[in-house]
Amino acid sequence: MKRAFLNTLLVLFLFSVAGFTGQGPKKGTPEKIKWYSFQEAVELGKKKPKKVFIDVYTEWCGWCKRMDATTFSDPVISKLMNKYFYPVKLDAEMKDSVRFNNVTFVNPNPENARSPHQLAYALLKGQMGYPTSVLLNEKFEMIQPLSGYLTTEALEPILEYIGGGYPEKKITFEDFKKTFKSELKKEPEKKETEKKEPAKKQL
Repeated sequence: MKRAFLNTLLVLFLFSVAGFTGQGPKKGTPEKIKWYSFQEAVELGKKKPKKVFIDVYTEWCGWCKRMDATTFSDPVISKLMNKYFYPVKLDAEMKDSVRFNNVTFVNPNPENARSPHQLAYALLKGQMGYPTSVLLNEKFEMIQPLSGYLTTEALEPILEYIGGGYPEKKITFEDFKKTFKSELKKEPEKKETEKKEPAKKQL
């Protein structure tokens, strides 16, 4: 009887350990962006329409990597992305073909290391600068391309403005920013009135 009781305790212990070491997200874990391919976003949009945010990048682009490590890693940005958009990663020089609106987009020179894909070329309107963030509405129509590296401070109000549907309410971005309150955590500024250490006397 005592042995059976101990075995039961052991089983319960193992289950509790499994719960702590499982692969599911832990409470308090910062939210991460759920990235999709372009065609995944198209299929998802058919079932549940949402706006689309496309990060057009290349493997050799240093600023693209920096934006991944900073802006796109911020939990506030991640939350807004997942809430309002289907976030898409689009390699501007990918080799795969993409079918959209009965048109097949390809890379015309896949053997050329710097050959832009037709879809990326169309989204960027031939202005091939990286990174470029492209925002589309629920019908996959262009809202706005944003070229260059974007900080969290620059991107946060844009995501809230576009994702929250403020343009449809005829509210300008300038008016929106007047009442916008950022959720980004700011580093505490050093006070200029901090006491300085007394200068050491020269020996």
